[in-house]
Amino acid sequence: MSVVTIEELASLLQPGQAIAGLDLGTKTIGLAMSDLGRRLSSPRPVLKRTKFTADAEALLAFALKEKVAAFIIGLPVNMDGSSGPRVQATRAFVRNMEPKTQIPFVYWDERLSTVAAERALLEMDVSRAKRAERIDSAAASFILQGALDRLAALSRSSTFDT
Repeated sequence: MSVVTIEELASLLQPGQAIAGLDLGTKTIGLAMSDLGRRLSSPRPVLKRTKFTADAEALLAFALKEKVAAFIIGLPVNMDGSSGPRVQATRAFVRNMEPKTQIPFVYWDERLSTVAAERALLEMDVSRAKRAERIDSAAASFILQGALDRLAALSRSSTFDT
């Protein structure tokens, strides 16, 4: 498959299919998974990044194990909405993944997801060392939860339209 919008994804998904959230960093890939009802996002352990081929294999192994129907990947746009080098790197990662999988990707604006994740970890009184380990997966969970909330809103509006 390829890149789809959240609206297109809503029409592609079957009941009971889980989706994954990704926070693509330079050293790690933060992971999160939805429940089968696609209501809640839960962080998963990060993948340590090495080279693209190894990263892709690890991500696809995760997808197979978790039966991932789609990836929601954070798009790190600048606060003013412009695209910087991290956006280009994320788009390049997805472009390189496209020939390797049929699983669709949805770009999701991730502005302030890391800030929100950091705040949540601080509120849980997580130590600085543990926060550094968990921040990317917590950010992936925030990214995925935003997409899950949007999918739920789309589902409610399509119910009202009929």
